[in-house]
Amino acid sequence: MPDLQWCDVEELFDPDMMGSLPDVYVQEASVEDWQAVFELIRSQGWAWEYCEGDRKQELPAAAEVLSRPNDAECVTLRVWPVPNVQMIFRPWPGEIDFDVDLRELQGQAGVDILCDFLCAIGRRLGKPVLMCSEFDSFSSRFPVLGFDPAADRVVLLADRL
Repeated sequence: MPDLQWCDVEELFDPDMMGSLPDVYVQEASVEDWQAVFELIRSQGWAWEYCEGDRKQELPAAAEVLSRPNDAECVTLRVWPVPNVQMIFRPWPGEIDFDVDLRELQGQAGVDILCDFLCAIGRRLGKPVLMCSEFDSFSSRFPVLGFDPAADRVVLLADRL
């Protein structure tokens, strides 16, 4: 049985309500956590593209990515766990943060893809992986769903709305 049912979360997958690119994050992430995510991406065989500015490059070690000077070009890591579904990571110290495009995640199949991805990251790190609206500010985020390590699945966090 899926972690979440489309009929229970359809509103949370509405780009007008959540924004097209809601934020997904893992708080208090170390360099080792980032490295674990990089290794997960490689081991799962997911398609990926790492860029510094406009230049595509091989994915370096997390320590190298996170120790870049503040004035260095922007880094993005695009990951496709399945064709036509993209997760966009922006590596920076202290938190794992990425966007998902809700327009690519419609219906039960989209919910299942997102849940599988959040579970893979959460299980690898042993930490919650939370999703909030694109409209939330960094200082006042209200997660609406996320991977709960104790439950070992993605759960609704409606009580936090």
